[in-house]
Amino acid sequence: MEMDTIAAISTPMGEGAIAIVRISGDEAVNIADLIYQGKKSLKEVETHTINYGYIVDPETNDKIEEVMVSVLLAPKTFTKENIIEINCHGGIISVNRILQLIISHGARLAEPGEFTKRAFLNGRIDLSQAEGVIDLIRAKTDRAMNVAMSQLEGKLSKRIQKSRQDLLETVAHVEVNIDYPEYDAEEMTLALLKEKAHDVKADIENLLQTAQQGKILRDGLSTVIIGRPNVGKSSLLNNLVHDNKAIVTEIAGTTRDVIEEYVNVRGVPLRLLDTAGIRETDDVVEKIGVERSRKVVGDAELVLLVLNYNEELTESDEELFHISKGKERIIIINKTDLERKINMERVKQLANEAPIVSTSLIKDEGVDELEEAIKVLFFQGDIETTDLTYVSNTRHITLLQEALRSVSEALEAIDAGLPIDMIQIDITKTWELLGEVIGESVHESLIDQLFSQFCLGK
Repeated sequence: MEMDTIAAISTPMGEGAIAIVRISGDEAVNIADLIYQGKKSLKEVETHTINYGYIVDPETNDKIEEVMVSVLLAPKTFTKENIIEINCHGGIISVNRILQLIISHGARLAEPGEFTKRAFLNGRIDLSQAEGVIDLIRAKTDRAMNVAMSQLEGKLSKRIQKSRQDLLETVAHVEVNIDYPEYDAEEMTLALLKEKAHDVKADIENLLQTAQQGKILRDGLSTVIIGRPNVGKSSLLNNLVHDNKAIVTEIAGTTRDVIEEYVNVRGVPLRLLDTAGIRETDDVVEKIGVERSRKVVGDAELVLLVLNYNEELTESDEELFHISKGKERIIIINKTDLERKINMERVKQLANEAPIVSTSLIKDEGVDELEEAIKVLFFQGDIETTDLTYVSNTRHITLLQEALRSVSEALEAIDAGLPIDMIQIDITKTWELLGEVIGESVHESLIDQLFSQFCLGK
């Protein structure tokens, strides 16, 4: 494992108040000191201090930047290595010149996520905590941020580690029983096996119960707005986004492509897709939009089906119920400020117990009720629980599902009276799968793939 000294810009490129260049590795302090000019050498200052001075080009002795330099010595740092953070004025030219000076004096440009990767490899955090870092960066709501922070703090890791320890102790009992059969401990060992396996199974099931909610909070809920032309789809998008993102006119067929926006609805992040009105049309451009609309409905996790209160149901309306069948959906009856012409009994029949919300988007009426319906549909109305141990990562969910199957097979084997060494195989497999969640047993290629998703400098 090559652990040379790395450097990268850790703030977004562009104009700003400050920018930060980060260096990590054994030579971090020595390299920074070569280009730093202040009252004291960086080798002489105390750890965890910030020092005022200048970045200077040693070859020309020209002052490049006025800076504040943080000196953080191992092991009490994010990477458990020596870290230097150079705070300079935010600007593309100055920050790049500093980075180039650092690289020319012995550091290597860091790969995406390499600082966090080193924190993992050096044992400061486990793999699930490292994944919590990227979730924290990408969080789109306060709730998603809190869940990511919980994972970063290690709440999921602690639960996984407890289950693994219980299984490890159980496997040790099995080994004793196999190696020393003269003690006749098989009956006691089987009872212990069954008890521990039940406990671990219950804990995995409990974690998986949060999986749907956690994944929504992490990735956003793919939500598509469908309806005939001019029923108010774009007005709904604008109301939820609180901005005029979509063109709204009385002319049918204004939206001709899929418009995508992220919106926070009562703590639920929606990836909101406004589609072209689905209808038969001879317009070539609109026809392409209609086909795209049909496709996104198939990929959506939630469908908002908009109908016109002021018009009778048409064959196109009924077809929309058909193409969204099997999806989580909410039926929105819009334009309730106008005379009612729609057959509500038929709507209820077609909705098949899906929530129905009445709105008058032109008067901003009914949007609160719609937002509440979305929250209730996916979070049973309660996303304010203090237990933030959500499983939100697809990799974690898959591994936990496999671990659940394995421990369930172990319990079935116990009930079937199979030999104890056969049961041990399933228990050991469960232990290994749980270890993959937190990175105790994981392939190097997977580690590289996970950290490549991080931004440069993190």
